[in-house]
Amino acid sequence: MGEAGVDLVDATVAWDVLVESGRDLVLHDSLCPMTPSAFIASCLERARETGRPTVGTRPVTDTVKVVADGLVGETLDRDDLLAVASPLVVPAAVLADLAQRPSSNLARAVADLAAAGQPVETVAAPPEARRVASADDVRLLEALTAPR
Repeated sequence: MGEAGVDLVDATVAWDVLVESGRDLVLHDSLCPMTPSAFIASCLERARETGRPTVGTRPVTDTVKVVADGLVGETLDRDDLLAVASPLVVPAAVLADLAQRPSSNLARAVADLAAAGQPVETVAAPPEARRVASADDVRLLEALTAPR
């Protein structure tokens, strides 16, 4: 985060202190440990340019089905879906309009911002920014980021 020009803030910092700082908020998912600092910095720059929250995303590669009333229904088109990765950048002006701290769950925070009328920009995250959910994911990240 430091290489991206981002100051780290402990989660215990009060919400009003964050808002009053007048600074942009960069939320990083610790389960996306290999997100390149240059990508984080580019998301911060884009959010500053557009004035809109900006989030890194990855394509959805799994099959996704609709479930209603306990029944499996239609298959959703993967091309219409995105997986939230990291980071989520919330510009200071948007932060000042929020009633509370965004969720630490980035997908929930994006949904909450959209529900609050804040359009969220998406940026394609590089493969090494993927989220770790298993030991297999760790091995994949090791392969993607190992020195050549």
